Amino acid sequence: MATKVAIEAGYRHIDGAFTYENEKEVGQAIRAKIADGTVTREDIFYTGKLWNTYHRPELVRPALEETLKNLQLDYIDLYIIHTPMSFKPGKEKIPMDENNKVISDSVDLRDTWEAMEKCKDAGLVKSIGVSNFNRRQLEMILNKPGLKYKPVCNQVECHPYLNQSKLLEFCKSNDIILVAYSALGSHREAPWVDQNSPLVLEDPVLGAIAKKHNRTPAQVALRYQIQRGVVVLAKSFTEKRIKENFQVFDFQLTPEDMKAIDGLNKNLRYLFNQ
Repeated sequence: MATKVAIEAGYRHIDGAFTYENEKEVGQAIRAKIADGTVTREDIFYTGKLWNTYHRPELVRPALEETLKNLQLDYIDLYIIHTPMSFKPGKEKIPMDENNKVISDSVDLRDTWEAMEKCKDAGLVKSIGVSNFNRRQLEMILNKPGLKYKPVCNQVECHPYLNQSKLLEFCKSNDIILVAYSALGSHREAPWVDQNSPLVLEDPVLGAIAKKHNRTPAQVALRYQIQRGVVVLAKSFTEKRIKENFQVFDFQLTPEDMKAIDGLNKNLRYLFNQ
């Protein structure tokens, strides 16, 4: 339902993942909107993600083929390594040992990357990238001998309380697009997120800038990223907010606004804060 509403509101970039367990439903919604003439397949930009249990090179293509089967699509536009953490392959998405510790897997991500490159060459995906990579991990891929395609993007948590300015600078200098998730803070799902962490959208500075522009704090937080050259993902399930989050192209933040929002950075991670 949310996917259909988003496409109708004008969204074209759909950010998905195997581990979200909704690929079949999202694929159905996309195909329904193609069938009724709202969009063509070429209008939609679909991102899929390689989960941590599929990092071994021989598992990469089967994982992508599974995603394509779920979506009922011939190709996806972007496939990214979901995180640099490799887990033991198997049925469990997060394999745990008897001490409740994640069972990791020893995989060289450069080998995983080579398998990703082969998927692109096979026409299963148009572009390949990474997610949750730090500078050192990006450099490992960029400096890989025989690199055929470099990552087109790095999708990371990024919002006014974690503005990733150094990583953004590094990505820009290497022509890698920084894609922001949790750009409005976070949906605060327990157990992933500390329930006592401050809410980005309740920040008084953001509130004052929003009031000045007659906008919502969410619209200001999204506009901030757009003006920094960051591709921004907005997650919502309510029709009103889905539409609201799209209204960010008809106003401009001043350099003073941008500087004030830059000043909110606390290096506060909502996710992957282990």
